Amino acid sequence: MALPDTTPAAIAAASNPAFVPIPSADRVFSFRDHMALWFSLGVGLLVMQIGAFLGTALGTQTALFAILVGSSVGAALLAWVAYIGFERGLSSPVLMCQTLGTSFAKLPVIMNVIQLIGWSAFELVVMRDGTSALIKNITGIDAAWVTYLTALFWGLLLVALATGSMIGLVRKFVGRFGLPLVILSLIWLTWQFFMKAQAQGLDAIWNRAGDGSMSTLAGIDLVMAMPVSWLPLVADFARYGKAGTSTFRGTWLGFAIANIWCHALGVLIVSTTTPGADLMATLLLAQGGLIALGLILIDEMDNAYGDVYSGSVALNFLHGKFSVRFWGIGLALLATACALILPMHGLEPFLLLLSSVFVPLFGVVISQLAMQGRASDKAINTIPVVIWLIGIAVFHICPVFWPQVGSALPSLAVTLMLGTIYRMARRPALQSI
Repeated sequence: MALPDTTPAAIAAASNPAFVPIPSADRVFSFRDHMALWFSLGVGLLVMQIGAFLGTALGTQTALFAILVGSSVGAALLAWVAYIGFERGLSSPVLMCQTLGTSFAKLPVIMNVIQLIGWSAFELVVMRDGTSALIKNITGIDAAWVTYLTALFWGLLLVALATGSMIGLVRKFVGRFGLPLVILSLIWLTWQFFMKAQAQGLDAIWNRAGDGSMSTLAGIDLVMAMPVSWLPLVADFARYGKAGTSTFRGTWLGFAIANIWCHALGVLIVSTTTPGADLMATLLLAQGGLIALGLILIDEMDNAYGDVYSGSVALNFLHGKFSVRFWGIGLALLATACALILPMHGLEPFLLLLSSVFVPLFGVVISQLAMQGRASDKAINTIPVVIWLIGIAVFHICPVFWPQVGSALPSLAVTLMLGTIYRMARRPALQSI
């Protein structure tokens, strides 16, 4: 009679099915699927607003340089974690366990659930405000009940999406219908504001100087904030990839192109409008802006759904008695309630504080698990935990004492460096066992 498998991986898999890699038969995402998903998730009104801020602070040429560098590097980090998720066939919570330890990792998993609820609600608020602006523009109605009604509409749509299949949504809706419409809307808006720029003089806009309120390095750091904010989620989707190369390339190209395009569009918009103008109103005033803004708002739903799906994967990992679909519906309802009741714009600093812990965490994840790195089977993996805490400290100390270097870049650099040193130091000990 064969003896039972008593390896740590087998024991973990027996106690929690989340530790079982996705079988090859279920790995259906192609390069096109990855690219469509991450292009769609990279498009957003918040990204355009950041681009507008960069254009004002850095000037056109420097802002575009920061956008190109920050998007390329940030999306590469995202794709790197995607490749690790594909390689192991595991979700983000399990990657955290393999890095920090099976017991201790539950702390960042719970923190991730909290931030995902918050960001889902924040996305609903963005869609609520955008839809209210559309209704006001079309009908002239500007009443308080409109904001509640639009928030409820988007929230119930999010609940409906949570009842379906993530794979079906990505392959059948995002890739076939959602993505082409969003690309057309971005092309239209880019053309409209480019024509305005041409009428005002392209040379003047190209040579437009910034107000000096931000350094170039800090600008790159800010641009990286968007792709690295998806680090705690990317493996949840990447584990369904067919091949490692297509997973990496699709994730990288999809997000990088969308991030560059939306940031650059924000720079273009701020360069052709009156200083201090509201982005939503500016988009509406553009020819065809109403339709284009409507399509972008629909695309924002992908971001909210991505947050809810990953949150449900994390809760299923923590409490596997209920399915991912059950947790998804519950999170969508909770996010809707938050969008209706809580002052989400006021909670944004708290959400950003929570998000800051995951930038250094995934620097540690990459340093330990990339290139077939050995997974931890301890309850608490002490050294990686300490490196993570050092990374969090660097993230928050740098803006205070060295604001010109940003926060994400130094935090990632420190955790990657310390994590790599620890991994190299550990290798001889492992080889001697």
